[in-house]
Amino acid sequence: MQWIRGVDAAFLAGETPEWHFHVSALQILNPAGVEDFGFEAFRTVCAQRVHLVPQFRWRLVQPPFRLGWSWFADDPDFDVANHVRHMVVPAPGDCMTLSKVVGDLIGRKLDRSRPLWEMWFIDGLDDGRVAVLTKIHHSIIDGQSGTHAATLLFDLSPDPPPADEPPPYEAEASPSWAQIVARSSLEVIASPLRLVRYGRQVVEQGVAVVPMALGKTPPAMPFRAPHVPFNGQLTPHRGFASAVLALDTVKQLKTATGVKLNDVVLAVCAGVLRSYLHDMHELPGRPLIAQVPVSVRTEASRGDVGTQVASMFVSLATDIADPLERLHAIHQSSIAAKKLQRAIAERRSLGLSDLLPPSMFSAAAQAWSLAHLEARTPPIYNLIISNVAGPPVDFYVAGARIEHVYPLGPLLYGGGLNITFFSNGQTIDVGMITCPELVPDAWAVADRFVPVLQELVAAVATALPNSHINLIDDNKVACVRPDFGRKVTDACLDVQRRVELRAAGEWPVEQ
Repeated sequence: MQWIRGVDAAFLAGETPEWHFHVSALQILNPAGVEDFGFEAFRTVCAQRVHLVPQFRWRLVQPPFRLGWSWFADDPDFDVANHVRHMVVPAPGDCMTLSKVVGDLIGRKLDRSRPLWEMWFIDGLDDGRVAVLTKIHHSIIDGQSGTHAATLLFDLSPDPPPADEPPPYEAEASPSWAQIVARSSLEVIASPLRLVRYGRQVVEQGVAVVPMALGKTPPAMPFRAPHVPFNGQLTPHRGFASAVLALDTVKQLKTATGVKLNDVVLAVCAGVLRSYLHDMHELPGRPLIAQVPVSVRTEASRGDVGTQVASMFVSLATDIADPLERLHAIHQSSIAAKKLQRAIAERRSLGLSDLLPPSMFSAAAQAWSLAHLEARTPPIYNLIISNVAGPPVDFYVAGARIEHVYPLGPLLYGGGLNITFFSNGQTIDVGMITCPELVPDAWAVADRFVPVLQELVAAVATALPNSHINLIDDNKVACVRPDFGRKVTDACLDVQRRVELRAAGEWPVEQ
């Protein structure tokens, strides 16, 4: 039995038909040369390893009338067959067909009567590969703990030694109602003390934040973002798109410019969104604001269940035309955001989700959604951008190599776009989740990543000729889209033209 507190409780209570608090990953497997590879082999591996990730057997249990905090308990009826499912994409099995299937599956909430995860083994892709879509509720996993779980579920070689027989499963007994009532009563008794502590904490954090807000480079703040087309009322529907970048190129840019790797990632996103909004004639004069989740896990808590993240707000400097100047502006905004986040974290002992019962979060989320406040209030932020560090090694499942892992985060608070990066061996895999009503064509955004990275490389090579960064060729960077037989959009070709002009020293000044 594990009581659910803090942000994990808020994730469970705050779900609405429009807000889904599961995180996902789309894996592309190459089964070439692997005999007997298929759904049954994949499910067998999952059944043999699932005991290594205990939360995959936990079922959500709620108190009577949903008063008080819920808990996780072993599911006595757990069966991996209820969570690992098989489907075949319709013909022609190309990129767009897979994208539609993935968006449709992600748009469905997880079944709360069972442990909060599922995997879809997707056959029928036109290039012979197989896709695996994994959905896990955010209350039992985050980016870093998900990477740790992957090291337990998958292999480091295509031909691993035979797995040990999993131990027999014996579900722990659920607590009695007397224990539940006693625990809930203690929570109620402790609430006034928590309220006093939280009030003092807010005052201390406010005193620490004021000098930063009045400083030379104030950090970006929530509710200061401009309104753009992908901000508005969310629906239950989801769209998907992806891209692949060369990790080595991003590292070279980081070293040459003296910024952090995450700053380069944010700068690429900024260039993509600037290009996208410019072509739509919707580019605002003020910079876009990204919410950037930051892991607060330590080595000791690497495998702990639940979410251990904080958030910071970073300006994407989309009002700056020059890519290199934009990168440095993002770097400065990131520094200010990290200082603010540290100052708040150092004085934090309680969160609002530790203080209020989940029923209040649920009521607030429902009221927010029913009142359509996402469309009626200034955006809290424009989008979520997350960067997860993956292992620098290849993974295999049932002998098939996992070529790409596209991470997919949730959409919240009127932000119809979430972009998540995952370092995967020699590449950075980019996963995008959208609300189709706000971003009708997710690929119109995703197709810009590679040209914009090329644009940034060209800008650095021009400004810093001794940086020794090579212009990117097709062997170093590729979108996933050409792998499925689709060409880059005309809008991407416009960005490519700007890359060529900059490399030739003929960069035009944008108005």
